[in-house]
Amino acid sequence: MSKTAFPAGYRANAGLSLFETQAAISLVKKTFETRLCEELDLTRVSAPLFVECGTGINDDLNGVERAVRFDIRDAKKDAEVVHSLAKWKRLALWKYGFPAGKGLYTDMNAIRRDEELDNLHSVYVDQWDWEKILTPGTRTLDTLKDTVRRIAGCIADTLDALKAAYPVIPTNLSRTVTFVDTQTLLDRYPGLSAKERENAAAKEYGTVFLIGVGANLSDGKPHDGRAPDYDDWSLNGDLLYWFEPLGCALEISSMGIRVNASSMRSQLAASGKTRREALDFHKLVLSGTLPDTIGGGIGQSRLCMLLLAKAHVGEVQSSVWDEETIRACEGAGVKLL
Repeated sequence: MSKTAFPAGYRANAGLSLFETQAAISLVKKTFETRLCEELDLTRVSAPLFVECGTGINDDLNGVERAVRFDIRDAKKDAEVVHSLAKWKRLALWKYGFPAGKGLYTDMNAIRRDEELDNLHSVYVDQWDWEKILTPGTRTLDTLKDTVRRIAGCIADTLDALKAAYPVIPTNLSRTVTFVDTQTLLDRYPGLSAKERENAAAKEYGTVFLIGVGANLSDGKPHDGRAPDYDDWSLNGDLLYWFEPLGCALEISSMGIRVNASSMRSQLAASGKTRREALDFHKLVLSGTLPDTIGGGIGQSRLCMLLLAKAHVGEVQSSVWDEETIRACEGAGVKLL
C-alpha cells in the first residue's frame, strides 16, 4: 500500500506554474546557500559521490541501510555511494588545513536504496553538508544552540526573499527556536511514539530543536537511531518545523558537535560496534588527530517543501516512485518532477 496521502483540498502548484516553481526552487537554494556561508563562515569544496569500502568513512545511518556498491575496474577497489558526508567532512577540514573557526560546505547527493517512500522520503537525497572546526573551549551545548539559531535565521531570511519574489507563497515560520531535550519530551508525552512526540512539540512551538538523539532514554530506547561514530549523542539533535500542508513535524536538519575520543569509545561500546575502532577514520579520532568540529546536513528538497508548502517531495525533486505513489499523486493533481 502506498504511504503517500494528501490533505483534503490540497492544490498542487497553487498560485505558481511549474516554470515558476522551478525558478522558486532555484531562488531558495541560491539564497539559503549564500546566507549559510555568511552566517557560519563556510567555504565551498568539492565532495565525493562515493568512497572506498572498508575505510569507515561512509555514514552508517541506523546501521541497517544498504549502501549502493560497485567495483572500479582500473583501481581494483570496491566503492560505495555515500549516505551522507558526516565523516568525510571532518577528514577534509584536517587534510585541507582549515583553521579553527572556519568551515566547509558542499552539495551532497546520495542514494538511499532502502528508504520507505512516502510524502517526505525519496531514495534520492540532496542536502547541504557542512562542517566547521571549533575554537578552543567551544565544544559546548551553548555552541550547538547558537549554531542552530543561526541556521534557523538563514531559513527565515530565505523565506523573506522567496515571498518578496512570489507573494502568493502562504508559508509563515517562527524565527524563535525552542530547545527541548529528548528525555524531557518523553517525560512529557510518555504514551506517544517518538514521531508523535515530535509532532506534538513542533505543533506547540512551530520551530523546535530536539537535543540528544542516539542514546537510550528512560524507556530503554533511543529517540531515533544515530550512528555512534560521528555525532556526540549528548551534543546533537534535529531541527524541526511544524509543516501545515501535512499536519506534522518536518525535519530540516540533523546536526551536532562531533565525537571526541572519549565519546566515540563510549558510544561504540554502547552500540556493540567496538570493532570499528580498527578502521582508519576511527583511529584518527581516537588518537586525537582530527580537530573538534560541529556539522550537519540540511535537506535541500525538504527546505523547498517547507518554504513552498509542497505536500510531496516529488514536487521539488526528480526521483523514482512506486506505482501506488504515482497513482496517489495523479489523483491529487500532483505532478511529479
